[in-house]
Amino acid sequence: MLAQENDVAVSRRLARTLIVVGERIKGAFAEAMDQLDLPVPLARTLLALEEPEPMGDLACHLRCDPSHITGIADRLEERGLVRRVAGHDRRVKLLELTADGAAMRDRIIAVATASSPTARLDQAHRVELLSLLEQLVDEPIGASHQPS
Repeated sequence: MLAQENDVAVSRRLARTLIVVGERIKGAFAEAMDQLDLPVPLARTLLALEEPEPMGDLACHLRCDPSHITGIADRLEERGLVRRVAGHDRRVKLLELTADGAAMRDRIIAVATASSPTARLDQAHRVELLSLLEQLVDEPIGASHQPS
């Protein structure tokens, strides 16, 4: 019985710690994006765009309603960070980073990485933490999708 109680205590502590760390990372990311004068949804979209991607797929990837992507794309396009291009099927529009968008994406990664709570860890510990966390997700997350 004592081992089972200990397992429950560890599970609760782990869950609480993961939630707190997630909230801190999310908060640090939002503060970093404030420094760049870039709303978080726009920054997340730039991070997700590795290749030109259909807007519907991007919505799925970002786990948001497709109607939100249109507004985000409009705002990014107004800033000169993305452009809409025709896909193989001309009815499907792809979002593609511009040179300014790629540069902004690099700035997002640099600023967010430096301000992340994970910056307290050395490289070996970040790699170890990444390996452990990847065991908890069903599908690998792209290397450049999110800052560390």
